[in-house]
Amino acid sequence: MPTYVMLSTIGPDGWATIREKPERIRAVKAEVESQGLTVIAQYALMGQYDFLNVIEAPDEETMARAAVDLAARGTMRTTTLQAIPVDTFVEALEASG
Repeated sequence: MPTYVMLSTIGPDGWATIREKPERIRAVKAEVESQGLTVIAQYALMGQYDFLNVIEAPDEETMARAAVDLAARGTMRTTTLQAIPVDTFVEALEASG
């Protein structure tokens, strides 16, 4: 199953919600998983991004739909990248050379 890394930046309204209801962070995980994705890991970050989520999705379309649904709330922005296991990447390079 394809793996994705989603980096999130929370806006002021999102931080207000998190401050008042920290459990909201876990609720978002359940919402994402209800869309057919599996959250493998979640991390709070200190820096340019606020959260990092490692997610498995059946395909790009499912991942894109979830990213759009989250962004449409207006409380956060995301950057989503497909993550390729290094062994798979090396095998692909060896097969093409």
